[in-house]
Amino acid sequence: MKQQVTNTLNKYLHKILNARVYDVAEESPLLHAVKLSKRVKNTVLLKREDTQTTFAFKVRGSYNKLYQLSQQGDVDTVITASAGNHAQGVALGASKLGMKAVIVMPVTWY
Repeated sequence: MKQQVTNTLNKYLHKILNARVYDVAEESPLLHAVKLSKRVKNTVLLKREDTQTTFAFKVRGSYNKLYQLSQQGDVDTVITASAGNHAQGVALGASKLGMKAVIVMPVTWY
């Protein structure tokens, strides 16, 4: 059982380290949250994904999936539904890969 878990973790680690996210994302900094760390009596680090071009981590997963689809060779247009950050990630990724993207946004009626 332990070997099975190790193998699974190694597979995930391999996928993570080989993901093509840094074509569009920057390595975001970790900042020490001093006051929060003192309050909870532990070290708290904040990963600043708001420093990305799209101000969110969503660009990583979106781009990685679009890159995988682009390598299949038969996908040149993607369609997604989103109310925000995911749409920005898909749009940026599609643009970088020369793909077309259709973003369907919800309409709120008051």
